[in-house]
Amino acid sequence: MYRNAMKIIVFALVGIGCLAGYTSHQVPDIINVNYGQSVYLQSQPLISLKPQNDDTDEKNISRYTASLVGLLPLKEVAVVQGEERYVAVSGKPFGIKMFCDGVMVVGFSDILTAYGYKNPAKTAGLKAGDIILSIDGKTTKTNEDVENIIEKKGSDGLEIEYIRGDNQYTTIIKAVKDSSNGKYRTGMWVRDSGAGIGTMTFYDLETGYFSGLGHGIKDADTHQELRLLSGEIVPVKITGVVKSKNGTAGQLKGSFMTTVASGKILSNGPTGVYGKAYIMEKENIMAVATPGQIQTGRAHIITTINGTQPQQYEIEIEKVNLNASDRNKNMVIRITDSRLLALTGGIVRGFSGSPIVQNGRLVGAVTHVFVNQVDRGYGIFATNMLDTLDNVVKQHKELVA
Repeated sequence: MYRNAMKIIVFALVGIGCLAGYTSHQVPDIINVNYGQSVYLQSQPLISLKPQNDDTDEKNISRYTASLVGLLPLKEVAVVQGEERYVAVSGKPFGIKMFCDGVMVVGFSDILTAYGYKNPAKTAGLKAGDIILSIDGKTTKTNEDVENIIEKKGSDGLEIEYIRGDNQYTTIIKAVKDSSNGKYRTGMWVRDSGAGIGTMTFYDLETGYFSGLGHGIKDADTHQELRLLSGEIVPVKITGVVKSKNGTAGQLKGSFMTTVASGKILSNGPTGVYGKAYIMEKENIMAVATPGQIQTGRAHIITTINGTQPQQYEIEIEKVNLNASDRNKNMVIRITDSRLLALTGGIVRGFSGSPIVQNGRLVGAVTHVFVNQVDRGYGIFATNMLDTLDNVVKQHKELVA
């Protein structure tokens, strides 16, 4: 009897310990709230937050203790207070035209020479996704730059300066003569630009800057983010939809309505594309929800699947991850609107950036589809996009000052 009681106690303690450890991991170290907002986490009802004292420092930061059901202390968190932000929520499609800072290696093909098949670029250690900044000290901004430099240099060694990941390297390539046409080649395919269609998330009313996509623009072959040299956005009309089905993501089809830009792209990064709008929307103004205000349950996305005017569709927020390591995978969402499912099959390429709205607030944007379950996908917190936008605005103003 005594042993059974001890076993029950031990199992209970282990269970409580596991629950406490898991729950503690779900609580972020920093919680942002608006002035006057109660400090709570809607998505974590078992967590209570109590102030350690009434003091708030000069940065509007105060210390709270996070506890499991108010009884078991888990960790200390910093609560940062700030002004509530309002933005013009969009959901309209936009076209992207972007030129890269350097050219990206996207593939290789062996070259038939008088001495057999060769691939100098591979031999020199280059890989798909590498960004070539210069050849023999000459800046490479276009595919033509690369081709012209290689042809003029012939079989002499070429010093290649390139970036892989966060590091910069140098290597030497010796081009070989292609037996089929007599031209000197290195065996690598490169790309200098990108284009596509996405969804605008919001416009900042104070600055006139825009935020869209919720993830970076990536090369179609290497899936690496393109390094931005310059870019612009243009209005788009959605002309059709290729439906998603489990195992294959569909896509929106559209056409650029004009060659006249409606904005300039200033940043392409993990949380989206950002820039200065020449034509700004000032309708559908909403407050931006802090992560603590977001909860699982019913919500809506705003997106465009025909023409230029967005519509609102029902979704379910299934999970809110306050400590996500990937800044654009903060929520798991599921399409529940029968109209949208009938038309698109689920989430399709082109939905990226579609605003997610809950309780009259902008909570985030759609970023990814689950390819094997296409009615579900990821969303990013709107605050993550707003933080990036604020940094882009600051950096751009410093550059033009």
